[in-house]
Amino acid sequence: MTKKSENKRAWLPKQQEELFSILKTRFGKNMQRHQGLEWAPVQAKLERDPEKCWSLNEMERTGGEPDIVGFDKKTGEFIFYDCSAETPEERRSICYDREALDSRKEYKPEGSAMDMAAAMGIEMLTEEQYRTLQKLGEFDTKTSSWIITPPDIRKLGGALFADRRYNTVFVYHNGASSYYAARGFRGSLRV
Repeated sequence: MTKKSENKRAWLPKQQEELFSILKTRFGKNMQRHQGLEWAPVQAKLERDPEKCWSLNEMERTGGEPDIVGFDKKTGEFIFYDCSAETPEERRSICYDREALDSRKEYKPEGSAMDMAAAMGIEMLTEEQYRTLQKLGEFDTKTSSWIITPPDIRKLGGALFADRRYNTVFVYHNGASSYYAARGFRGSLRV
């Protein structure tokens, strides 16, 4: 049995209430991220989707501080991003993906960003999404976050990460198998 399925089975109404309370409070304190939206329809949608609640709880549990950053009118989905000031603490010191992890002969990190995101039921941010997030505040001023890497770069062994320094968003490259204590990843979830 996977850890994910164990956590889903253990998902209790009290946990849901606690999560909703945290998300509602954060929603109210950060209206600039989701102007024109109200909390009640968000909660109603979440109540109908326990799997998405579980994923949001994983985002919260690992330090992501998820919040709504938009609404897709075409699909009717609310868009959550990790909005913690720095890359989520419980998702750091990891390489980019499984291939990078498997390629390390020694000093392997605990895991990879892509595997962790998949296990949580979320997507890693793309460069465009990361830049959108940075328009809503100042994030990763001391840390950095892996972002989705184009296949042609990944094929050559590289991966992209981003941060904010000097009031500017920078996108860099590194070997996909590298890992640092100050680098993790940010995720997104559509509900």
